[in-house]
Amino acid sequence: MLSEQILEAAGKCPEGFLLAAKQFLALGKRDAVDQALRRLAARGKLVKITRGRYALPVCSRFGTRPPAPEAVMGWLNQEGVQQLVSSGAAAANALGLTTQMPVQQIYLSRSRSQKRYVFGKQQVTIRTAAAWNFLLADRPAGQAIRALTWLGPDQASAVLPKLRTVLPPEEWEALLSVSAELPLWLAELLSEQDQGPLEVRG
Repeated sequence: MLSEQILEAAGKCPEGFLLAAKQFLALGKRDAVDQALRRLAARGKLVKITRGRYALPVCSRFGTRPPAPEAVMGWLNQEGVQQLVSSGAAAANALGLTTQMPVQQIYLSRSRSQKRYVFGKQQVTIRTAAAWNFLLADRPAGQAIRALTWLGPDQASAVLPKLRTVLPPEEWEALLSVSAELPLWLAELLSEQDQGPLEVRG
């Protein structure tokens, strides 16, 4: 059956890989493939990510769950449809600048329209962000930019000494190299910090 052939092909894909009808046209006509995908999603065999796009759920000894949002967003990024980066809250947590876990899964995009992906109980929001959020992308230095702007001037000033010891030297230099493109308050903070003594890592 067409549905079984689709599932067999999907099972060879990595977690979060986005499936669309055009990938299965060798198995049947477009209308038949579309119907098969919708039926598989209705039966819980596939997870609908957005219109016409699906992903295979992950099965483990703990049960079945939707693919991790990070995996899905990673594949969206690879497709090049839109550049996505982690939110400032997520970046701050990843760098150890805060222990606060983001309540919502938020990614930033250059797109002018806000989007929301819902699969299972998980929800991912794509928000429009200023161009400087995408400087250095998901390099540690890029994460630092988004983390610092999310924290704001006062908290950013307090965590900068720690950030300087956390970032590898080349990432700190990369951060400084784009300071002219950052909000003025952040560029000034980075300039002040760069003139201070460097703490030795323990």
